[in-house]
Amino acid sequence: MPRGHKNKRHARKKRHQTRGEAQACKGVQETVEEIPEAAEKSSAASQSQPGADSSSTPEAPERATPSASSTLSISSIESHESSFEESDEFQEKESPVEDQPCTIRPHQEMVAGKVIVLLQYLLHNYNLKQFTTKEDMLKLLTKKYEDDFPEIFRKASQKLEDAFAMEVREVNSSNPTYNLISKLKLPNNGRIRAGKGFPKTAFVMCVLGIILVKGNCASEEEIWQILKTKRIYPGKKHCIFGEPRKLLTHYLVKLNYLEYRQVAGSDPPRYEFLWGPKAYAETSKVKVLEYLAKTNQTTPGAISALYEEVLKGDREQTEARDEDN
Repeated sequence: MPRGHKNKRHARKKRHQTRGEAQACKGVQETVEEIPEAAEKSSAASQSQPGADSSSTPEAPERATPSASSTLSISSIESHESSFEESDEFQEKESPVEDQPCTIRPHQEMVAGKVIVLLQYLLHNYNLKQFTTKEDMLKLLTKKYEDDFPEIFRKASQKLEDAFAMEVREVNSSNPTYNLISKLKLPNNGRIRAGKGFPKTAFVMCVLGIILVKGNCASEEEIWQILKTKRIYPGKKHCIFGEPRKLLTHYLVKLNYLEYRQVAGSDPPRYEFLWGPKAYAETSKVKVLEYLAKTNQTTPGAISALYEEVLKGDREQTEARDEDN
């Protein structure tokens, strides 16, 4: 086969592969860039509550509900070096919009702000291992937004699902009460380690997606090459995922969500990741594709098509090598 045809085929395969990797990790990029403020502030909220329960079973103790004219403050995060498990102060801040009647702001923009407020509150109660009642959510949002509650609740739930792979599930219908549930059966409802913290489910789903797009096996170098573009670095604590190297190569391997093995014949040793038995037992390739598609606002077929193109390119390259031999 002419060398020019082989080069073009190889370049086309590389383009498809790169696009597939971007699809697989875009959800984590949104987690890192759009949600950490809510996550950080919700983590801060948890420890300030005296006597916060640290058991694994959520309870519903008496707690102060934010005042009608208050919203949770949102601080900007300049760096992702601090662990989300370290900051613990719940703060409220007067709403600059509601306290300034002359300020005109589109209603939908204000509703969008309330979505973030509710998201923070749900995460706050998650960190305290407490349920969240509909009554408390309505008090938080104020009577002014009572008619908008279904939309605000739906959008906040969707953001939590996209960012953390957590489902907002009703646990008591007689007195509407909700809890955040991990889409995988990770220990401590997605936190993995005992105590407070944010769920690692989205990280797991992303890594499973990378492995899937890479052809069911991804080298350690390939995993980190993609994660680094999303500001997730080995050995550096992340505000949501903690220390990612230990999470990737120790906890998830020990829990059998990932298989971590040496590349055959590699010297010096190189390592690669595959799906572990727990991943196959608790999810499927279709579900991972559906999750990635949802976070990327596309269809499972679009990601699947990219994956098929990568595999087709691999087969063509192998056939080309066979012809040359």
